[in-house]
Amino acid sequence: MFDAITLVGPTASGKSAAAAALAGQLAVEIISMDSAQVYRGMDIGTAKPGAQERAAVRHHLIDILDPAQSYSAAAFARDAARLMPQIRSRGGTPLLVGGTMLYLKALLQGLDPMPAANPQLRAEIDAQAQQLGWPALHQELARVDPVTAKRLNPNDAQRIQRALEVYRSSGRPLSAWHGARPKDAASASRPRILILSLEPGDRAWLHERIALRCDAMLANGLVQEVRHLHERGDLNAALPSMRCVGYRQVWDALEGRMAWSELRQRFIAATRQLAKRQLTWLRAMPERQVVACDDRGALQQLLALASAAVRAAPAVVRGAARQRELS
Repeated sequence: MFDAITLVGPTASGKSAAAAALAGQLAVEIISMDSAQVYRGMDIGTAKPGAQERAAVRHHLIDILDPAQSYSAAAFARDAARLMPQIRSRGGTPLLVGGTMLYLKALLQGLDPMPAANPQLRAEIDAQAQQLGWPALHQELARVDPVTAKRLNPNDAQRIQRALEVYRSSGRPLSAWHGARPKDAASASRPRILILSLEPGDRAWLHERIALRCDAMLANGLVQEVRHLHERGDLNAALPSMRCVGYRQVWDALEGRMAWSELRQRFIAATRQLAKRQLTWLRAMPERQVVACDDRGALQQLLALASAAVRAAPAVVRGAARQRELS
């Protein structure tokens, strides 16, 4: 028996549409597992569900923070663990939807102990990156933490920054912290989650959808959305909110670090890189059940798998689902 269902997959794989389809057939409440949708005022670049979608099914962990604030995997795990029993008590099935794979890892496995974020160190690293470039900082990381550097792209600014921050604040490489979490009694109480993963059989199919998605966001006003945030004056490029794909590229263009003529291609390239990282995370999870998102029967497969999970749930949830079918 599962405590919840999670719907994961790379960006542009159709998670939101699939979640809406499942919500139309089953008694679910959606918990957003997206590190960008938590922020208010960031709607276009996050593909946030609209008012009509949120009126049709209850959503959680959307628009809960200002972009000047930070959210973490640990905070998500706490929030999701609090919300899931509340949803089940109302006779629903928690449906976690999103592509922030570290959030799912935190919920399923807990997190390794790690030094807290250090804004001063981050600002220093960002200043160095502006002067020297991220590939140079990647070379520095390779000297102090070759294990982490090997798995990172030389332009993966966010992860290089965090790895150097951890090393400089603790004197230990990031790779040394991984796996340091002790096994504890809490692991026995972690939720049992059915992982449904939308993954493309044809990578070209996903790349085409990514390009269409980026073009739609630009056409629908992403630049204006980021410009409005930029004009606030209290946000900066080092904040987690402004490091989100799409927002980071537009922010760089607004501040002259990128030519506007490069924006579309850089946006698409960054989104492809994000999708590649998400797929790498997913392939390390053998317990997931894969549905080919480029298959015409993908929605039917998802519904069959989710319905079977609901039928195996406690009677109160099954009864709510049955009532939904009859209404």
